[in-house]
Amino acid sequence: MVQLAERPDAALAARLDPLIDAAIAEGRLAGGVCLVARDGALAYARAAGKADIEAGRAMETNAIFRASSLTKPIVTAAALALVEDGLLKLDDPVTKFLPDFRPQWDGQAPPITIFQLLTHTAGLSYGFMQPIDGPYLQLQVSDGMDQPGLGFTENLKRITEAGLIFPPGAAWLYSVGMDVLGAAMEQAAGKTLGEVVAEKVTKPLGMADTGFHVADSRRLAKAYADGPPPIPMGETHVVPFAELSGIRFAPDRIFDKASFPSGGAGMACSATDFIGFLETIRRGGAPILSGETAKAMVTNQTGGHAIVISGPGMGFGFGGAVVLDNAASGSPLPNGSWLWGGVYGHTWFVDPSRNLTFVLMTNTSTEGMSGALSQAVVAAAAAA
Repeated sequence: MVQLAERPDAALAARLDPLIDAAIAEGRLAGGVCLVARDGALAYARAAGKADIEAGRAMETNAIFRASSLTKPIVTAAALALVEDGLLKLDDPVTKFLPDFRPQWDGQAPPITIFQLLTHTAGLSYGFMQPIDGPYLQLQVSDGMDQPGLGFTENLKRITEAGLIFPPGAAWLYSVGMDVLGAAMEQAAGKTLGEVVAEKVTKPLGMADTGFHVADSRRLAKAYADGPPPIPMGETHVVPFAELSGIRFAPDRIFDKASFPSGGAGMACSATDFIGFLETIRRGGAPILSGETAKAMVTNQTGGHAIVISGPGMGFGFGGAVVLDNAASGSPLPNGSWLWGGVYGHTWFVDPSRNLTFVLMTNTSTEGMSGALSQAVVAAAAAA
């Protein structure tokens, strides 16, 4: 694990603690772990609330969470490591590795590149971003967190049949592209996605709690949906989101080895592992990536495309959004900050200009990602 020296900041704690306490007291949050690193040292670390309310199990700093989209930057780093190794090229057509993956637009199957999968510009979508009667939901395309036991071959077939929302490269849309990328990475490397990610990212960084499995089920936080009070997720659960069709969860998917390893949402990890990963990228990428590649991750790669979900003033790098104009976006973060979240209840950002890295991992969807808590703690941490 990337080791961070502890340098507690009492002023930062005085801003963050009341926000977290209020979310728990008001029944908006079951529990979570919040970490802030400044200049390479841990300025704030707190585990709060319950990992399992019904069992009375307290949240601990080393808790493991279903990572949802925190998977993306980790898998992105592994993909870029394969690029550095020459096993992938950003302009490679996906069909070089997945010959049958040919979703159509207007009766044609235009080429999709690895770069477009990485940057969500391939013309694909997520089911939760589409209408109920649209092809993604009608064909039961998995968003990577539902349908335990569904394999790569069948889900790729469903994505292909669902077709493209727009021609590749024409726009930006959050999508299952990272799942398609994961399948392509397996073919490029001749290994499972889990093996590639372990070899290129998690093992070199000592991220023992991170993978497409749960390293220690005793430390896994129970999954909850927004209340108040927080609602325990059942075998399947749909969480409303932004007036769209809803996000579909199957919390036990992480235990089903037959489920395809979702490059967009399929991993588990701890907050301590994840902040160590983010700090690695902030510091220049060694030992997993070159400085040039690490810098590219936190640099806008999508030109002037509107970043749906994030709103105006935002771009997208590799693995997360980038603040381009914080006045237009209303973000409390300075321009150049790199950020994203995860629908199981997580939020993170890296502010390279101030050597500031923030991670909030919770077990409550979507309060920990886009609710009042996440917005408030990001603003409080950004004021550091």
